[in-house]
Amino acid sequence: MHPTLDYKPLTDEELDLLEAFIFSEAVSEDSLDLIGIHGFLCALNISPVSVDTTEWLELLFDGEPNWQSSEQATLITNLLLRWKDAICSDLYNDRELGMPCELTLITDNEESELEIWAQAFMEGVFMREDEWFGEGSDKEEAIAELMLPIMVASNLFEEKEFTEIRKNRVISEQMANEIPEILVDLYLLFHAPAN
Repeated sequence: MHPTLDYKPLTDEELDLLEAFIFSEAVSEDSLDLIGIHGFLCALNISPVSVDTTEWLELLFDGEPNWQSSEQATLITNLLLRWKDAICSDLYNDRELGMPCELTLITDNEESELEIWAQAFMEGVFMREDEWFGEGSDKEEAIAELMLPIMVASNLFEEKEFTEIRKNRVISEQMANEIPEILVDLYLLFHAPAN
């Protein structure tokens, strides 16, 4: 994919088709939903190293789907690849991403949609964690600082600094609102051309 090209986001009909497949019996119950897929694809695009399509599709679907036909496999895979390319195009062109969920951690349920998004983003990070955090690199501190709001939103980390931020609604909500801007900053940190 060439990030300078403008890739069209998926239409509502295409997203509905993808969602219907994700929730069908052909796919594991532990596969990512649409909100999770968006977070996961964001991480794959930002990743300092590329991840093979076969590898990330297996994680996204939690195994190989029970495809009805090769045509169905091609259709669904192409939708996911197009979605990934559209996100990459936005990041490359410094356009703030349209998020698939509200930027809030306050919810009546146990888990907010943003938490689901952030957990899936972290799944993408964990695929190449060493390269993301690159200990000893000149970018290590900047990466850790930018990643903090997403890590807080994910609720995957039990260290005291994360739990205390989550308890502070004002700070955690402020961080949640910064996430779309942070995604562009992270992308540029890893992929901006050297001067």
